Amino acid sequence: MNPAKVQRQRVKRLTDLPNVGPACEKDLHLLGINSPIDLRCKDPLEMYQALCIKTGVRQDPCVLDVFISITRFVNGDPPQSWWFYTAERKEIYGSL
Repeated sequence: MNPAKVQRQRVKRLTDLPNVGPACEKDLHLLGINSPIDLRCKDPLEMYQALCIKTGVRQDPCVLDVFISITRFVNGDPPQSWWFYTAERKEIYGSL
């Protein structure tokens, strides 16, 4: 969902989260994440690495940006576009 349209009190499904559409929802299901609450205490880098392993493909690093955005959101941060986290990801994790 577009982060500007997210209303925290109405988040019930994964696609209610900022930056999550059907494709990302499918990826989250592959990781055993079926609802927003399942994201609490998850490490976005571990999620990214697990997705790469499960799919057998190196995922675009922007997927990690999305994972950062949604884990931060479920832990109380405001909704942000995934690219808000790109510079931070590059600084912390490098180019992957």
